[in-house]
Amino acid sequence: MTDWLSGYTILRKLGDGARSEVFQVVESETGKVYALKRVVRLRHEDDRFLQQAITGFNVARSLDHPCLQRAYSLRKIRRFLRLAEVQVLMEFVDGVSLDRRRPSGIEETVAVFIKIAEGLHAMHQANWLHTDIKPNNILLDHGGGVRIIDFGQSCPVGFRKPRIQGTPDYIAPEQVHRHHLSRRTDVFNLGATLYWALTGQTFPTMISRHNVDHAARAEPPKKVPSPEEINPDVPSALSRLVVDACATEPIRRPRDMREVIARLEMVRHILAKQKSAQAPRPEPGDAARDTKRDSADSGSAA
Repeated sequence: MTDWLSGYTILRKLGDGARSEVFQVVESETGKVYALKRVVRLRHEDDRFLQQAITGFNVARSLDHPCLQRAYSLRKIRRFLRLAEVQVLMEFVDGVSLDRRRPSGIEETVAVFIKIAEGLHAMHQANWLHTDIKPNNILLDHGGGVRIIDFGQSCPVGFRKPRIQGTPDYIAPEQVHRHHLSRRTDVFNLGATLYWALTGQTFPTMISRHNVDHAARAEPPKKVPSPEEINPDVPSALSRLVVDACATEPIRRPRDMREVIARLEMVRHILAKQKSAQAPRPEPGDAARDTKRDSADSGSAA
């Protein structure tokens, strides 16, 4: 056991991030299993990663919702009077991220994104924005649950960030322009993530993986194919929701997660009706044959 891991034993490594590693650990005293995020400062520029870990802990600790990953404790390690390392003890979620396992069909996709929207609604009620919703920040556990993770870029509703912060292919225009952020910013991030889940393609945001170094010259895309144009299985109502959520102007998007949830529930209702209508119906005479068979079975039993 290493000195930095005092009190815990590593079971396995779960992943890497910006100057960070995440491990599945077991607490030696209680036997409880957690996720432990370790962020280490290697040079001056890494201070922001330490601060993001602290922010993420403070936000997660203030929230309580089944679709939001919980955080339990924060440990700051100083060396030579300087903050050198941050460790965050978090809820361990036994599952995989959305980028590694896309939902298998439209019904599952809708169910997953209703839960994501519910988690974001809980954040918004607590006056927090996530601002970095993307496939690898969504965990799908093996019991059918959903967890939103990584609150390091979270900020209060209405906050204006001093620098561009977000993930290419999912970032909202107001994040690129460093405007004040709102609940509709998370709506855009969710919409771009849903676009990818339905089509397998990323939404052409103002900053993509291909133009990340040219953000100042980035312009909104002129014409973007809708999800139903790429995937004919996508219902029109669901496709319209994604298009609306990814509108360049925030005022044209759904106003909040409650509206997103309501529209997703409407799509779920449409899918259920279609499934019911497609169910095979008994042929004429089947009921009479079943009655005769039941009578014969009763006679045999007697």
